[in-house]
Amino acid sequence: MQLQTHPWESALLLRAYEARPSESTQYLSAFAPDLLERAYAHCDSITAMHSKSFFMASQLLPTDKRRAARALYAFCRVTDDLVDCGSEQRESRLNLWRDHILSHTPPEDDYVAVAWTDARMRYAIPGRYAEQLIDGVAQDLTPRRYTTFDELAAYSYGVASTVGLMSMHIIGYTSQEAIRYAIKLGVALQITNILRDVAEDFRIGRVYLPEEDLAQFGLTDDDLARGEVDERWRNFMRFQIERNRRLYAEAMPGVGLLNPDGRFAIGAAAELYQGILNQIEKSNYNVFAGRASVSTFGKLRRLPGIWWRTLQFGLP
Repeated sequence: MQLQTHPWESALLLRAYEARPSESTQYLSAFAPDLLERAYAHCDSITAMHSKSFFMASQLLPTDKRRAARALYAFCRVTDDLVDCGSEQRESRLNLWRDHILSHTPPEDDYVAVAWTDARMRYAIPGRYAEQLIDGVAQDLTPRRYTTFDELAAYSYGVASTVGLMSMHIIGYTSQEAIRYAIKLGVALQITNILRDVAEDFRIGRVYLPEEDLAQFGLTDDDLARGEVDERWRNFMRFQIERNRRLYAEAMPGVGLLNPDGRFAIGAAAELYQGILNQIEKSNYNVFAGRASVSTFGKLRRLPGIWWRTLQFGLP
């Protein structure tokens, strides 16, 4: 399996391998069954409310893995919300949350921490991946600019690739080579978020677009503030989307390294998210007028094709 590599990947691989020492796979839950039911149900509701794409994709997993995947999503959602809440106590709240989700005995009234702890221990998810995610999200406490795509990829590793690496432990995988693909897919998903949310991010003082890419196409922050869709902006977005699609294409063979019962779910999550890029193109690259999204019907009609493509990973 030939894998295209990029200069920014080596440092990210080192971060991933540094986090690999795992929890013991011998786990007996310390939580009462009724508490776990309430905790996992709470994570289900958070996932359904905030991400229809992930909720739909995770529905394709076996029950236990689906519950764990949604506990992971809820953990990530709460972490994001703590940074985005605007409170002066964001940093102290994030540190307290860090303590809860890395503990083996989180407070029982914190349903997300309870479900996440159960999932983390049950699937031997390295706690260091969770720490790396929190460290990545914490970068947004003090918004910064990214000069190059390499810098943006490093940020994307913290807030997105770590999610893929944790998901691998829930799904199961057959080779450590899957780590490389999970990193790529995480970066691709995060870049899609960034391209979709340019206007929303700018309103809260965040610009993730690489400065050297903006300069290459003659764009400045004043252009972002005006939200003008001219030929410079369209060319810039074409360049970004083309690079983003290449990353997805490079990442997708990694689905074949996952356990068969999880391939459809991960393939669906990746392909449904790529649909956002199509919607951006259909809007003539006007991400300033509204948030690009794929309708529920649009997602459903894509599933048979995704299912067929994931089946091909099992062929000799």
